[in-house]
Amino acid sequence: MGTAHINSQPLLRALAIESDALEQRAEAAPRLGVRVSARFTRNIDDVEAVWRSLTESSVESPGQSFDFIKLWIADRGIAQKDQAFIVGEIEGEPVALMPLHRRRQLGVTVYTWFPRSQVGCYAPISNYEKLTLLGSAGRLQLWQSMIAELPDADAVYLRAIPAEITGFGELFDELGSALAVETLYRSEFSSWEQCDQIQRSRSRRKHDRQQGDRLAALGEVGFELVTNPVTGKAAIEVMFRQRSARFKAQGIRDTFVCDNLVDFYQKAMQPGSGLDVRLHVLRLNGHIVAVRYNIVHGSRMFCLISSMSDDPAIQNGSPGKQCLLRVMQSVFDGGFTMFDMGSGFTDEKRHWCNVQIPIRQHYVGRTWKGRLSVGLHQQFQKARAQAKANPRIKSAIRTAHQTRDRLFGKKPQASQTSE
Repeated sequence: MGTAHINSQPLLRALAIESDALEQRAEAAPRLGVRVSARFTRNIDDVEAVWRSLTESSVESPGQSFDFIKLWIADRGIAQKDQAFIVGEIEGEPVALMPLHRRRQLGVTVYTWFPRSQVGCYAPISNYEKLTLLGSAGRLQLWQSMIAELPDADAVYLRAIPAEITGFGELFDELGSALAVETLYRSEFSSWEQCDQIQRSRSRRKHDRQQGDRLAALGEVGFELVTNPVTGKAAIEVMFRQRSARFKAQGIRDTFVCDNLVDFYQKAMQPGSGLDVRLHVLRLNGHIVAVRYNIVHGSRMFCLISSMSDDPAIQNGSPGKQCLLRVMQSVFDGGFTMFDMGSGFTDEKRHWCNVQIPIRQHYVGRTWKGRLSVGLHQQFQKARAQAKANPRIKSAIRTAHQTRDRLFGKKPQASQTSE
């Protein structure tokens, strides 16, 4: 492959125009008749009370959970000097919080969310009612006040923010510049009966029944909800072995093993984590053939990881699909109102998800160097989206990832990948 060359002049001109537009927008925004302020700390414990108060009713993903982020910081060994927590206030009352990780990349200091693609979406932790009452001008002033608290940021990069919050509309349009990149898929129903009626046609029910009969013909089928940490530990080990086998077969980089993330998910299910982890497990003759790893918050369940056996002898029974069928019935019979399946299109999401929400990358360039990095990253994101639709480019990217891992010695550990 030849080396790609980017003509920087049009990009620089575009950045200058965008910078001027943002400055004019800020100057033109009317000042509120209320006091907007922000405060900054590098100690997560300083904001725990505010954080828990803002997430008491609901969260958009585990990425907004205090316990999830605190565990992530500890597991990743992130230094306190690289942690940032900004609280935005109206008349001294906290209405928004942003937990950010300071990273230094290619000479640019960037503040971004702590995890990356580990959950389906992120968003400023907020009182949505108060954000709605602020209006567009008020929200712009709030976000600007919060970002201004970052002492050394060249840029702020906030990935995977929903374009709208259900019931409240578009609350984050004023947060920098946005680029739509993906879609978030959710199932929202009041009962399994409603879900079944809307999402499954007669032919679909027949197809599911036939697959279930084929799986049952292979032996005893069992489905269970696992919340016990000891049983869960064993199921999670199987889940990651199944994931590793699937990644290897598809030639995909195993991010869980290469980035040493397996222990994090194990710790999340142990007592004292503060997280409500629930596993859905499908067994055939006592052996685990499919697993789904979920985190619960109130009446919402978020599926973070799923796996199924790659044993060709049982593929005719579609263990993954049979597991998910039972999951959906269990979830909506159990009183949950939402089952979040994350971003990225798959057949199972097409079959089960009746809610689709665009998610966007949000950027704020604070210095000339930061604005340049923002422009380059946006170009990269657009190229990446195009690459996903091109099998040749997709294959080349996978090869590059595998080569990188070999060069830097990132190899799967035998205990995590062997059967």
